[in-house]
Amino acid sequence: MNLRVARIDHIQIAAPEGCEPAAREFYGVILGMKEIEKPPVLRARGGCWFECGSQQVHIGVERNFQAAKKAHPAFAVFRLDGLRETLRARGVAVLEDENLPGTRRFYAEDPWGNRLEFVELPA
Repeated sequence: MNLRVARIDHIQIAAPEGCEPAAREFYGVILGMKEIEKPPVLRARGGCWFECGSQQVHIGVERNFQAAKKAHPAFAVFRLDGLRETLRARGVAVLEDENLPGTRRFYAEDPWGNRLEFVELPA
């Protein structure tokens, strides 16, 4: 049997201690992800989890946190322009990127400086 990776189950994004309120605001309210309950045994570690389509985004506490400036997740969105404006209205800097022909996308940072990419899905 030849085993292969089937899909991504979840991604984990590191954040500093005490990140939960900002994570809920950014990933939950602004990006519209639904928070899901962490298993009881993992709650003591801090952080929080969200649904993102059929995958999950885990915000995990890292004691000596340093933001990821190159490595990043890319989120596919339906209304890229609307998200861009929402982020800017909340004071989040947006970096446009036209280096991938045929793809509309931009970069932004989460509340702790982690790089995030947003790619528009076709309508």
